[in-house]
Amino acid sequence: MSTQETVRQSADSVEGNELRLEQEKAEQIVDALNTELANSYVLYHQLKKHHWVVEGAEFLPLHEFLEEAYEHVEEGADEIAERAQALGGVPVSGPRNLEDRATVEFEGEDVYDARTMFENDLEMYGDIIESMRGSIELAENLGDPATGEILREILVHFEEDGHHFEHYLEDDTLVLEEATK
Repeated sequence: MSTQETVRQSADSVEGNELRLEQEKAEQIVDALNTELANSYVLYHQLKKHHWVVEGAEFLPLHEFLEEAYEHVEEGADEIAERAQALGGVPVSGPRNLEDRATVEFEGEDVYDARTMFENDLEMYGDIIESMRGSIELAENLGDPATGEILREILVHFEEDGHHFEHYLEDDTLVLEEATK
């Protein structure tokens, strides 16, 4: 670890920005962005866990789908963090800070059947989608349509992936009953 002790900017602080967004407004938006960032990383880690542990007759398509889903979440998280920084903020980071900041909860370390894992994922997607819609509205009401647009694009991916989870949870399957025993 570095012995350098000069802090350039304290975590949870928002400095002036070149985007000409008032300090008070920037602080509110960065706060919302950090919540979305924390939520994204909780979801990312849950999806990654499911990618590692999924089993069963439909293993390969589920494994690949989960990889695609967590990659979408990670891409969105990166955009959120960069926007928070552009607004003069410090993106929330570190496992403890992310967990403390998140409004969604990781399901835990236990391994569940694929259906239960996907139900848990879909529930978290729904919570994050609602939160993100609120953050979009906040940003736009505070005169920051660019942040609203960035979040809106991320929201589209979350909604699409959430919808795919819904499809996987349908009762219909091509897998023969004897293949699941």
